[in-house]
Order: sequence, then structure tokens, then C-alpha cells
Amino acid sequence: MTAPRAGEPGLSTTAPRAGEPGAIRARLPHLRLPLLACAALAVVAVPVAAWLRGATGAAGVAAGIALVIVSYLISSFSVAWADAVHPKLIMSVGLITYATKIVILGVVMAAVAATGWPGLPDMGVAIIAAVVVWTGAHLTWALRTPLPRVDRSVDY
Repeated sequence: MTAPRAGEPGLSTTAPRAGEPGAIRARLPHLRLPLLACAALAVVAVPVAAWLRGATGAAGVAAGIALVIVSYLISSFSVAWADAVHPKLIMSVGLITYATKIVILGVVMAAVAATGWPGLPDMGVAIIAAVVVWTGAHLTWALRTPLPRVDRSVDY
């Protein structure tokens, strides 16, 4: 694999190893665009929800967007940590993180639903919207980021 040439955008071919400064941060360049997209969603959706459904609707929308952001950040950081420690840990850490998040989310959402909070439908709509926005932004980032290249002209 070769590094991008001078002046050419791209990813570094070597990320810092575990324990080195920036080891996890180097594995998270994909977060900026989805975070900005979700922030833009919040800037638009929370006031609209406040106007249409009042303070409870705005709180539900804000909570839904925040829940999606926290969920994706937990996954991203746990997988980045696993990759920094040893790439063979990625699958097991990712699956354990996912399962744990789903169980906690299910318990918390059941508890919130049991209270009869009127902001729950707004929260549900915001969760769906935030997942679509995050996924679209992440896909946009992935499609625009140059892939590492293999230089086959080098004899090994």
C-alpha cells in the first residue's frame, strides 16, 4: 500500500499503534460528517417540533437525536479501541457492544414507555430521522474518501 502523494487527499496507511498518542483518533475520521449532519438535523427539527408539538415534542426530538448520536459514538469508539489494541478483536468487541447497547436500549425504552411520556412518539420519529441522516452522511463520507492503494510495482 502506498501513502497518498503530496497534495493529494487521502488516508494515512499506518495508524498509530495502541498506547501511542492518537491511536484511537486516527481510526475515527468518519465521525465528523455524520456528527455535523445530526447537528444540522437538531437545529432544524427541535424548533419545528417545539412549534408543532410544544416543549414536550422538542424534548422528544432532542432526546431521539441524542440517543442515536451516543449509540453510534459508543460503537465507533469501541471498534476503534479494539482495532488499536489488536485487529482480531474488532468482530467480538463490535458484537458485544451491539448486543449490550440493544439490551440497555430495550430496557430504557420500555421504562420510558411505561411512564406514558407524551414525547415518546416525537422521540421515535427523531430516532428514525437521525439514523437516516447519520447513515446517509456516513455513506457520503465513505464514497468520497479515497481508498488505500497497493503499489504492485514494488518487488518483495
